[in-house]
Amino acid sequence: MTIPNDTNNSSLSQPTYDPNHLLNALIKKLHLKNDAALSRALEVAPPVISKIRHRRLPIGASLLIRMHEVSDLSIRNLRELMGDRRAKFRISDKQFKPKQGASAKMEAQP
Repeated sequence: MTIPNDTNNSSLSQPTYDPNHLLNALIKKLHLKNDAALSRALEVAPPVISKIRHRRLPIGASLLIRMHEVSDLSIRNLRELMGDRRAKFRISDKQFKPKQGASAKMEAQP
């Protein structure tokens, strides 16, 4: 029988996405009682926090910014708390291109 080596086990060495860790850290930092109090502090509906906890809704950029504003934690720290260790975000160039025919519609308007 062999004992698994922690350094070879990628599931132990790689952080995993866990929004609960971030939400719990915010509750602790802001000295709140529960998720309802956190939703009031972040000015979001309580079901948003519940959906994030149950991984049915990702933490979006606007909510991450709101968490930063309320907690004074850096965006990097907030991302680390939820297990996001990416150094850079890559945005597709398609997001900045107008839809096909949009320019033709604008030119046709008086």
